[in-house]
Amino acid sequence: MVTEQCPLAITVLIIQNISGLIINAVMLGCIFMKTAQANRRAETLIFSKHAVIACRDGKYRFMFRVGDLRKSMIISASIKIQVVKKTTTDEGEVVPISQVDIQVENPVGTNSIFLVSPLIISHTIDEKSPLFHYSAYNLGDQDLEVVVILEGVVETTGITTQARTSYLPDEILWGHRFVPIVTEEEGRYSVDYSKFGNTVKVHGPLCSAKDLTEGRYNPLTSGHPSRTVKKRKGDSQQASLLAKKMAAYRQSNDSSSYC
Repeated sequence: MVTEQCPLAITVLIIQNISGLIINAVMLGCIFMKTAQANRRAETLIFSKHAVIACRDGKYRFMFRVGDLRKSMIISASIKIQVVKKTTTDEGEVVPISQVDIQVENPVGTNSIFLVSPLIISHTIDEKSPLFHYSAYNLGDQDLEVVVILEGVVETTGITTQARTSYLPDEILWGHRFVPIVTEEEGRYSVDYSKFGNTVKVHGPLCSAKDLTEGRYNPLTSGHPSRTVKKRKGDSQQASLLAKKMAAYRQSNDSSSYC
């Protein structure tokens, strides 16, 4: 046992206790840093402030931009999109929060993405999409929210992280597209994050994807499917000429060419 007559043993004991406290503090700090890393990592995953709806390759697309501010990559990153809205069943039951999954446009058929640079994530608005019946004129009146969830594994720690955002109808810009931010300079790619959320207005139809698919959209009526040519008193000849032009336009163009 250590006694007052063993000063060397007392010194060794003091050093041992201090070293043990330092090792415990370092280990606890490492554990805390490892568990808190995922939350801080999610803050570096950014989304565009607005989403856009525009034609791409002849089809309506719902699009938004996502990016990663860190050099370390997110492994096995995947995107999930849900439309949350109030629905009513055929039996009259009101479902206040109905969640509908929508498919992300991806050639491999999955929601996985390779987030090596800012990407524009798109969803094709077709017959299976919950946005199929909405147009630029009634989208702002809808009570819905598009929720986006990005999930992946942090490369340095191996912990799963998740970042989320959502878009309300007034945050969805119809007839816009994102400006390019990735440029190639001397064989290297550079990203201008100052233009990350910038959009530009493009020419295109304003009707719903349903009206566009069924061919009920006509550019001569300013893009509104409900607008028709009305004959005014004393101007029947001009109205008849315009109606003939519209009929000829329908015969020479199909609905897919309007995009």
